[in-house]
Order: sequence, then structure tokens, then C-alpha cells
Amino acid sequence: MSKFKKDGDKHTPAVSTASLPDIVFMLLFFFMVSTVMREVDLKIVLEQPEATEIDKLENKALVDYIYIGEPVNTNVYGSVPRIQLDDDFATVEEIQDYIVSRRAERSEAEQGLVTVSLKVDSETKMGLVTDVKQELRKVQALKINYSTAQKADATKF
Repeated sequence: MSKFKKDGDKHTPAVSTASLPDIVFMLLFFFMVSTVMREVDLKIVLEQPEATEIDKLENKALVDYIYIGEPVNTNVYGSVPRIQLDDDFATVEEIQDYIVSRRAERSEAEQGLVTVSLKVDSETKMGLVTDVKQELRKVQALKINYSTAQKADATKF
């Protein structure tokens, strides 16, 4: 008969950390590629009005933003409130073309779910906002959201 030897000195092998730097750099590269930076450079002063009862938008990919406020560079653009679409100033008449072009970029299933968010400076007169809303009605962009800042509750302090 053969003799069997039992080793009582067996240990579990150590975990190799040789591939750890590769994994870290792979994750770093993934997050660098997939992170989206701010898409619009604001050319207006935007101090949003405060509200107490606000809701967050669920899917921000289905939101088109229209910015309204006084230009940052008043020496060049004046102090009259202006409309900003993406990175450029626009007139009220250009809003229809903007909404139609944004709608064409989306799939047909998403077109009915798009919300237009108005980010309006608190010092802007409602006449300009009403003109913008009238232009949005002409292209059937009826889901409108007013962006606000959350008001600090004085009772919490």
C-alpha cells in the first residue's frame, strides 16, 4: 500500500495586485469619457426667483432650455433682457426654428415627452416671457416649466 501524506501547512495563496493599476486606469478612462460637462455658457445674468413648492424634472435629456435675462456684457449688448438659445442670443421669432430643430434631433417616441424649461432672471418683465410662450404655442410646445431656486425655509433655523 502506498503512503498518503497530509500537509497541514497549506495556506491560501495571496491575492495578486499586479492588475490593480490596470483596473484603476480603466475606470478612470471610462468616467472621463462618459462624463458630460456643462453644455451651455451663459451670456446672461441669471438670478432665479425662489419658490417653496418645487418638483425636480425626471428626465433632463428631454428638456430644452430657454434662458432670458440681462446680458453679462452690457457694454456690447445693452441692458435690455435678451433670449439665449444654446450658446447664442436670439430673437422671439427664432424660437420656433429652435424648437423645430431640437424636435427633429429626437426620436418620434420622445417628441411628445419634451418639456421646455424657461430659466428667467427674477428682474425680467413678464412681457418678454409672454412673447416666448406665444411662440412656443405656435409650434405646439405646450409642456412648459419655470426653473426656480429653492427658497430657504426660515423655520428650519
